[in-house]
Amino acid sequence: MRRVLSIIVLLAAGYAPARAAQEAEYFAVFMQGKKVGHAIHTKSVEGDTVTTSEDVSITISRIGIPVTVRMTETSVETATGKVLSFESVQLLGAMTMKVAGTVRSDGLVELVNSSMGTRRKSTMDWPDGAVMAEGLRLMTIEKGLAPGAEYNIRIFNAGIMQAVDAVVSVGSTQDVDLLGRVVKLTEVTSTLAMPGAGRISSTSYVNDDMRALKNSMFIAGMQVDMISCAREFALGDNDVLEMIGAMFIDSPTPLRNPRSASAITYWLAPTGAEDFSIPTMDNQQAERLDDGQVKLIVRPVPAPAGGTFPYEGDDQVLLDAVVPTRFLQSDHKEIIELARKAVSDTKDAAEAARRIEAFVADYIDDKSLSVGYASAAEVAASRQGDCSEFAVLTAALCRAVGIPAQVVVGVAYVDDFAGHQGFGGHAWTQAYIAGRWIGLDAAFKSSGRGGYGPGHIALAAGNGDPADFFNIASALGRFKIDRLEVEQVVDSVSERATSAPETRWSSRPVVYYWRFPVDLGSEVE
Repeated sequence: MRRVLSIIVLLAAGYAPARAAQEAEYFAVFMQGKKVGHAIHTKSVEGDTVTTSEDVSITISRIGIPVTVRMTETSVETATGKVLSFESVQLLGAMTMKVAGTVRSDGLVELVNSSMGTRRKSTMDWPDGAVMAEGLRLMTIEKGLAPGAEYNIRIFNAGIMQAVDAVVSVGSTQDVDLLGRVVKLTEVTSTLAMPGAGRISSTSYVNDDMRALKNSMFIAGMQVDMISCAREFALGDNDVLEMIGAMFIDSPTPLRNPRSASAITYWLAPTGAEDFSIPTMDNQQAERLDDGQVKLIVRPVPAPAGGTFPYEGDDQVLLDAVVPTRFLQSDHKEIIELARKAVSDTKDAAEAARRIEAFVADYIDDKSLSVGYASAAEVAASRQGDCSEFAVLTAALCRAVGIPAQVVVGVAYVDDFAGHQGFGGHAWTQAYIAGRWIGLDAAFKSSGRGGYGPGHIALAAGNGDPADFFNIASALGRFKIDRLEVEQVVDSVSERATSAPETRWSSRPVVYYWRFPVDLGSEVE
């Protein structure tokens, strides 16, 4: 949920056309029709230098507990739109995360990442053709508002440290309600091609001066609007939006202990015209059917014994999965110490991963819903959080001992969470052991749900950065679980069961496969 909130903040801050005005402009942010925050856009010009800043803050409730996500993005550009420097400050919890970049004349960007009292320096190439706020404003002016016009643009967002390709389409002029004030504005839709996550559309309503007075997007099944308004209203009191229900997908039937199943097959049906993508990974295989549904088989990979660590191969994906990042600080002193304590003297990679999972399940002793979104180093210090914090700490401890690990986000089945039953937004970890990615879920283990199992549907995996998880924002709300089949295997305690043929029982849309050997004297549901 907090990843979705941070994605909303990133999109809101980074993809609305920049303002031409020199003074600050204020916007109220609405989710599902309720005011949940504000955005402030400012611009100043000194000589040939244009500085644009966008500050977005959103507060929602989770079971009555407020969660605030805030991001400020600043770009410094020439009057012609050439990027000189940028800065992004993210407040996702108690920790403030900052990245600052300076673009050199040779196109190399010098970066400084700061968090938890540490600073990391690195470099990157400036993406070819990418623009930021002033460059975007100039391009929209050049292209104009002729109905039917369409053009491509590449936008660099400092919050996700990536350039995103977008197709901008100009629509018709229409009457738009701006909190009771009706104004004729032109509809401009930007379709963003998010890396590994399909497309997300953001629609702006702009006046003849190319100022966007309203911006709308549909993320994770929720309508998000930013509307120009007076300062007093933008910064005034917010409504209470309870987010738990919005992050759940109904199950066609209750599941009893899905972790005990060997596999679950899901038929995922689109809920509207917009498409969705489900990744194929070691633990799940997705197949697009002719009718537009996705057939998804989730069959957890067992952790093979005999694997070694640290990883010493040359696969770039795996090498990337062992390096420290701004959310997985596996080189942090306390992280290294905790990892060594968790692993102890084992030399087997699977056993080391299991020990880390169990260690994190016990280590986080305050299952707090008030944390915005913490990095592994912050979790190590605070020992609090929920599924996201369990996931990032597990991944960081794995990386600290040389086991490739990624943070996975998606949905997972729960019998009851604040009165909700079904598949709720969730985060867990996957670790690379002896040639396969295995699932680890310290949060479920801590809560008595057993850990990772076929009741988990992954939507994305990465380094824990918001950029890795746009798929959860674009996929949630776009599909439902039409039906599912459960494959269940029960160990034998009966000699005569070993010769019994496979037996199949059907209960509503659920099919249980009880494969021999089966105890014929036991109760079967």
